[in-house]
Amino acid sequence: MLNHSKPNIKRPRIAIAGATGRVGAALTALLAADPIDLVALTRESSTARLPEGLAAFKIDFKRADTLEEALRGIDRLFIAHGTSLEQVPNEIALINAAVASGVRHIVKLSALGPATRLLPLAWHMQIEAHLAQQPIASTVLRPTTFTHVLKRLGPQIAAGSWAGAAGNGRVNFIDIRDVAEVARIALLENVEPTSQRAYHLSGPRAWTMSQVAEELARLLGHPVTYVDRSPAEQREALLGAGLSPLVADVLVGLDQMFRESVIAETTSTVEELTGKAPRSLTEWLTDNLNVFRA
Repeated sequence: MLNHSKPNIKRPRIAIAGATGRVGAALTALLAADPIDLVALTRESSTARLPEGLAAFKIDFKRADTLEEALRGIDRLFIAHGTSLEQVPNEIALINAAVASGVRHIVKLSALGPATRLLPLAWHMQIEAHLAQQPIASTVLRPTTFTHVLKRLGPQIAAGSWAGAAGNGRVNFIDIRDVAEVARIALLENVEPTSQRAYHLSGPRAWTMSQVAEELARLLGHPVTYVDRSPAEQREALLGAGLSPLVADVLVGLDQMFRESVIAETTSTVEELTGKAPRSLTEWLTDNLNVFRA
């Protein structure tokens, strides 16, 4: 008698390091509908910021045993660590624990840009170099700048102007939702044990800050201008506004990359992987217009 029962296929077990971050949260929401077992790795005892019902493991980056215990039985790992002075040692510790625990595939959120001393790009370069040497399949996601960086300018734009050190350089903005959709695809695709991939992700076009100001003025219905400063002037202004030296340096470095148009590249990767064009800056601004209203 023939057995017509379906074979017992093991559900992939996926861990998310950074599930409460912007990309991690969007990715976790997307994966909730997939036939997988999903686990969040968290440094916090409380799971209040995590989606209801999501399994969570508390980890301590300084204790390899907690990382290896949390990753035991995990097939695939997504890493999206927030920008901080601990980013390099923490991500490297996770990678090492994943290798030790038998994880088969790591997907790391990185950033698109040149070889540079500028942070956080320089940190991502160190982590990528370490990951590349490990005996594990890896996929690195290198997005251009998130549209979300504009949110911190909300009050200034609502008042009619903002300042920076980007000059007339061009930058390609990408929507976090598009990055999360690519991350989901990367995590779910079957890869060879020796696979090493990098996806360069961008929005549909590059913008100058003056063009962003013109688009905001059109959407808001009142004048919006961009005022250019020197990098030194911008750093002093950021420090004067109460930002830490680290955050000020990161933001001025980002403006420097904008100024030199080094992340103005437009790629077709998002559309090739997801089957649809990446969301435009105009679409994101429209969805978040209340952020820029007084």
